Amino acid sequence: MELRDLETQMHALVTAKGWYDPNSPKPQTPRNLATSLAVEAAEVLEHFQWREDVKDQADLAGELADVALYLLQLASVTGIDLEQAILDKLAINHKREWPLP
Repeated sequence: MELRDLETQMHALVTAKGWYDPNSPKPQTPRNLATSLAVEAAEVLEHFQWREDVKDQADLAGELADVALYLLQLASVTGIDLEQAILDKLAINHKREWPLP
């Protein structure tokens, strides 16, 4: 599945839940999406709190999916082509040098 297909499915879900409606109790603003993205990323960290291994792979997969969905949505509502942004960043990082500690 392509990134655009995932984005389409994500928008379909958000639309079906009514979250894009003007009077939604969960307004899908860039700020709210960025906040939700950070919250979900913190939930990923909970899986590694006090341990190095993953206790529940399915729960971790769900949290990673939540992060990816919020990232897709945030990029989309702000007009950013996430696929191109990733490719651009990879090109920049290939040229970078990271000093060893």
